[in-house]
Amino acid sequence: MAFQYHIHIMTLFPDVVGDMLCESILGRAQERDIIRIDCHQIRDYTLNKQKQVDDYPYGGGHGAVMQADPLYQCWKHICDEMGKRVHTIYLSPAGHVFRQADAKRLQREYDSLILVCGHYEGVDERFIQECVDEEISLGDFVLTGGEIPAMAVADAVCRLVPGVLSDPECFIEESHWDGLLECPQYSRPEVWHDKRVPPILLSGHHANIAKWRRKQAILRTRDRRPDMYEKLDLSSKADQKLLKEISAEEAEHSEE
Repeated sequence: MAFQYHIHIMTLFPDVVGDMLCESILGRAQERDIIRIDCHQIRDYTLNKQKQVDDYPYGGGHGAVMQADPLYQCWKHICDEMGKRVHTIYLSPAGHVFRQADAKRLQREYDSLILVCGHYEGVDERFIQECVDEEISLGDFVLTGGEIPAMAVADAVCRLVPGVLSDPECFIEESHWDGLLECPQYSRPEVWHDKRVPPILLSGHHANIAKWRRKQAILRTRDRRPDMYEKLDLSSKADQKLLKEISAEEAEHSEE
């Protein structure tokens, strides 16, 4: 079976990871053979009778380090099965911080990935040097293992595969797609706890609704993520008009 996208996750907890990624949208996409996510138990590839995959670090120190050979044997099995070297990512606090641009790049440039989940004090550097193509981090913090970052990367990449979501607009209009945060969203009922849905969203005037959403996205990005706002290209006539409207509205409110 040829899938549009195939992700392999090397982990010590394949059941937990697999169950999570077989639910909801990704689960339905797998049922329709659009994507496939396989979890591989690293312990199955060790020659140690106790299924040990870690040992004390050379040079001393606390904790243990995942050994290179079980990781390599698991990685080699996947590549042999795929008939090629598969782009391999190690989820690591030392990696570059994952962004939406990375999700788009990984979906665009590859049709399969191997995600390696580390544990303990990390993995033997020699495995990284020989088999890993890039290291990715979720942010400037440390987790007990790589499973949560691997699931996040798998989810972010797979949802961009054509057919996984019902319509490209499901992700094109979301936060981070074009450098903006998404505008506020509302659903029924029209009034909840004395708070009303903005009248413009009830007007049925699609052009005005689109304009309102764009304005709200600009405001939200400016106020919550000034770092993103500084990088925005708002030079179009439509955006310049919105910026003038925003300035005028804020000036009017400040005088009240």
